[in-house]
Amino acid sequence: MRKPITLLLVTMSAALAGCGETFPEQSLLGAGAGAATAVVLDGSPFTGAVVGAAGNLVYCQTNPGKCN
Repeated sequence: MRKPITLLLVTMSAALAGCGETFPEQSLLGAGAGAATAVVLDGSPFTGAVVGAAGNLVYCQTNPGKCN
């Protein structure tokens, strides 16, 4: 049980560390992180990708100084 939690934290940290400089980069990096997290947690990769992309876009658009 600890392995999925560790992988989730690593994936989330990587997503926040590399959230991209442009809108497409932010979308793709968020989608990748979301899909990877969903696979680790036995969820739907498609849903994870959608949620990850949206979450990364919202974060990077509201905190532009933290996403470079």
